[in-house]
Amino acid sequence: MSVRVVRLGTARARGEGLRIGTVRRPPRGVPKSQYRAQNWYDVWLPDLAPSAETVKRAQAARTEPEWRAFMRRYRAEMAAPDKVRLLELLAALSQSADFSVGCYCEDERRCHRSVLRALLLEHGARVV
Repeated sequence: MSVRVVRLGTARARGEGLRIGTVRRPPRGVPKSQYRAQNWYDVWLPDLAPSAETVKRAQAARTEPEWRAFMRRYRAEMAAPDKVRLLELLAALSQSADFSVGCYCEDERRCHRSVLRALLLEHGARVV
């Protein structure tokens, strides 16, 4: 049992389980009835997405110091009690269920999901 960190809209891995979208907005131009069928997500959980202002920082980051500033800000957002409870819940679920969390970004190294992966590990999740 474990949690995978994935790019939304890509083919699902065998045994991936429930796919959770940790994005601020649903996919553009896709009917809600097609989210699952097109491999976007099964459940939308925007609470784990960066705020709009923080997303702007990520998109504007061109240098390593700018990217690190984004990561610090996103981590600060995820330190709020309600966010910590969600991270703890997902970490606990990863011990007994297979599921995935993801975002649309092509490169995980420059996406909030790289930070989300680290946060899940820090909270004791089984991450593959």
